[in-house]
Amino acid sequence: MGNGKSIDPAALEMLEVAEKEGISTAFSRVDRLKPCPIGRHGNCCSICFMGPCRMTGKDPNETGVCGATPSTIAARNLARSIAAGAAAHSDHGRDMALVLRAVAKGEAKGYKIKDVKKLHAVAGYLGIRVDGRTKEEIALDVAEKAISQWGQQEGELAYLSRAPKKRQELWRKLGIAPRGIDREIVETLHRTHEGNDQDPEHILTQALRTSLTDGWGGAMLATDIGDIMFGTPSPLTSKVNLGVLKDDEVNILVHGHEPLLSEMIVAAAQDPEMIEYAKSKGANGINLAGICCTANEVLMRHGVPPAGNFLHQELAIITGAVEAMVVDVQCVMQALAELSKKFHTKLITTSAKAKITGAMHIQFNHHDALPIAKLIVRTAIDNYPNRDRSRVHIPDFQENLVAGYSHEYINYMQGGAYRGSFRPLNDAIMQGRIRGAAGVVGCNNARATQDEGITTVIRELIKNDVLVLVTGCGATAAAKYGYLAPEMMENAGKGLKEICEAVGIAPVIHVGSCVDNSRILTIASQMATEGGLGEDISDLPVVGICPEWMCEKALAIGTYVVASGIYTLFGVDSPVIGAPEVEKLIMDGWEAQVGGKLEFEPDPMKIVEKTLAHIDKKRAALKLEEYDPNRYGQSGDKQMAGVSS
Repeated sequence: MGNGKSIDPAALEMLEVAEKEGISTAFSRVDRLKPCPIGRHGNCCSICFMGPCRMTGKDPNETGVCGATPSTIAARNLARSIAAGAAAHSDHGRDMALVLRAVAKGEAKGYKIKDVKKLHAVAGYLGIRVDGRTKEEIALDVAEKAISQWGQQEGELAYLSRAPKKRQELWRKLGIAPRGIDREIVETLHRTHEGNDQDPEHILTQALRTSLTDGWGGAMLATDIGDIMFGTPSPLTSKVNLGVLKDDEVNILVHGHEPLLSEMIVAAAQDPEMIEYAKSKGANGINLAGICCTANEVLMRHGVPPAGNFLHQELAIITGAVEAMVVDVQCVMQALAELSKKFHTKLITTSAKAKITGAMHIQFNHHDALPIAKLIVRTAIDNYPNRDRSRVHIPDFQENLVAGYSHEYINYMQGGAYRGSFRPLNDAIMQGRIRGAAGVVGCNNARATQDEGITTVIRELIKNDVLVLVTGCGATAAAKYGYLAPEMMENAGKGLKEICEAVGIAPVIHVGSCVDNSRILTIASQMATEGGLGEDISDLPVVGICPEWMCEKALAIGTYVVASGIYTLFGVDSPVIGAPEVEKLIMDGWEAQVGGKLEFEPDPMKIVEKTLAHIDKKRAALKLEEYDPNRYGQSGDKQMAGVSS
């Protein structure tokens, strides 16, 4: 059953258990449910009830009932997916801003402003005065300004000013500087309604503008406000994979994407009263772990171990050791409700935006956050005596990891509190010790072997001296195979290894959850403005990669990375392969417009080849020395080791 489904031994072990017990999982359902090739390739239009109209490709003049061409249909489908993905991430940011406002007003018990330095930095980005004012006064103005970004009807998003000047000027010249987050998302839906915008290029230009509301709007605000309220991450150690579950403790899994709830669950699970209550039920304590991006949120600030990425959510329940899986929004499978009934696990939904038929619902709100979190933890504890120990099967697989590299910490680690900058990174790239950089991000997809594409790309890139930044489920995949441990520097190329030895880091750096791709944008911006690597993000020898993409959020992320000037590669398959004109527009057309292009390449090794070729092309354009993997490798540490021996 497990063969070809995953490269993760913990996953394969649990798939054997599922097969023996006749339990359905995403891994088995994907074989039964073959995708419609017409819809999968972008050639099915369902936006009105004269359809759905399916473009078979048999007739070169084929159109929908209304006359829509295959290119128009594919462009509308892609634009709508980008709008939905931007809406998901941006709505996350909106909730964060609303809670920050409540914190500033003293209306959100349990939350507080933890990072005043970050608050002041964000206030600076938004043009808010800080001198002589309390942190609450500043936070209120920051929150109000942030909230205004969603409803703003004219002008442009405030955070666009954080991009290099050349990039800002290009966005304005092209007319794609977003006016307001909600406005661009709504306009995309309006344009792609039946009988409206029917020019593929025009539709896709609006898709670029809409994607920017995510990366340089909602997601970036979500990241910054999270840092203000919960603390800006710095490196810490933890463990990862299903082996982090405990057979003698109450296991609670937080799953989804909102840190507002998970922060309170962490606090409640650490409450001595709750721990004593767990012991009164026969447990030795409370063990908190995570799935998906909520896992990354609590990992990077508290060291809470991730039990796995997207495709682990069902497997975790099948261990029989999970008392409660607490979910909020995004990437939560409806199949969990029926699956949890086969075990003792309580599936608890918590968001007003997301209920699941058959699950227990305990609605969360930020006004009573800690009491609600304690109720959830108590519910899990009460369920511990119901665990059937004969069915407990926790695979003995876990890896060490280092996570929590914020943009601020990366800046600090290159020079300390007073000399921190991105100059050392730029210099290392200019010298050729580091060939370039890549962001490897995104999902798992049941139609691809779990983690194989992600780890193949990472392994080959670090071998070729490419520094890798990871987020989201891609970060968890990297962690499961040891790529987030400093020891992995032994597998890096000679030049990259020297840098890792000098700084004391792994060649793969965890920068957070999927909304924290905004941290990668910030890093790229600072690299561009630091000097020596051009004037714009599009000049940098960097690439964005999503090897196992699955959802609309991934398309939104990929598109805003492209709109920021970065060549971006997606694996698995193309959602517009049935429309060659659209494929040409998002590659050649977008590259001519914004300097970045979106390409779909199913083969991970070809992704690597294209990545390295692009990095070398950018190095040549910057007139940097040609990359030579043998030029470096005799680090000072090694020389001293030879002397001392």
